[in-house]
Amino acid sequence: MATARVALDADHAARYEAAMSLAHYVTLGHSGLRVSPLCLGAMTFGREWGWGSEPEEAKRILDHYIDRGGNFIDTANGYTKGHSEAILGEHLGHDRKKRDRVVLATKFTTSMFLGDPNAGGASRKAIIAQCEESLRRLQTDYIDLYWLHAWDKTTPIEETMRALDTLVEQGKVRYLGFSDTPAWKVAQAQTMALLRGWSPLVALQIEYSLLQRTVEGELVPMAQELGLGITPWGPLRGGALSGKYKRADRGKHDASRGARVTSYLDDRTFDLLDVMERIAGELGTTVPRVALSWVQNQPGVASTIIGARTMEQLDDNLGALDVKLTPDHVKALDAASKPTLSFPADMLSAVPSFAYGGTTINGQASTAWSNAPQNDDERF
Repeated sequence: MATARVALDADHAARYEAAMSLAHYVTLGHSGLRVSPLCLGAMTFGREWGWGSEPEEAKRILDHYIDRGGNFIDTANGYTKGHSEAILGEHLGHDRKKRDRVVLATKFTTSMFLGDPNAGGASRKAIIAQCEESLRRLQTDYIDLYWLHAWDKTTPIEETMRALDTLVEQGKVRYLGFSDTPAWKVAQAQTMALLRGWSPLVALQIEYSLLQRTVEGELVPMAQELGLGITPWGPLRGGALSGKYKRADRGKHDASRGARVTSYLDDRTFDLLDVMERIAGELGTTVPRVALSWVQNQPGVASTIIGARTMEQLDDNLGALDVKLTPDHVKALDAASKPTLSFPADMLSAVPSFAYGGTTINGQASTAWSNAPQNDDERF
């Protein structure tokens, strides 16, 4: 898999040297599935959660995204109580040409039937039942990419992977991915699938933004090593990085997503927003586009999931494809958002100093470790 990682890194670097558009497709992980560099998230389709788009507005957003060349749509069985899938089904299910053109992704794990212990989770019974329900709501006979929404620790991972392989064999699912799961568990599942000849995972969906970079400790390098295309969700942290929240109004903010947004509106975030606003001004663009451009240009990222409740939000987000951050811009954003990673990240960052012997390896220079033997006479 290391060869796959090198190839993915090279492809990632090359494609961002050129101008991007929704119709400049990328392959998803170690697969031949072609997707747009920005994925349309449909969690905002429907008003059942108290915020989101009315069905007709959602359909206009969907058409506009497709007309611009977009082909990657992401939803889940539990989004807006199933209405998100139903809206997509109503709009795509009757048009086979349009349905076949898009890469339609949905997720399982959420229980849609309270009181039934087997309605949710990742058991064989639950997976197959949830898949059938999603196919019905989506008005389609296959799902292009089927995600585990989050790790279900009550179910053996071999049961989950074998059930998913069965769905692929039956033609009900084309590709598989994991979302919101620890790196060690994803690695276990992928290794098991490869060794047993089951359908492998091709993608990893994780929260990733300038405010959520702890994934760089384990999840991102794991995805690169195992050939999983990363599809970040929450690149604007629920709107905290939209630029609409100002330091002067601190303590008075009211967000539709509640504490998930307001808990992040602290001095560190506003210092980061100051940097983002400066960069946006220099590039003649917007703060959300700066945030999206940064995420989309991170190593291992294939397609970033964007959400939009209005056509204006969609157009603003799509404009991120036109933003070209300079190395100085990236350096400033990295510094303002530097995360604290868990062990052994700090320890591993010191490896070049005591393992490279003062040489340069794979482009990374090292300073000779002062505690190492400095000449032949010092070695035992």
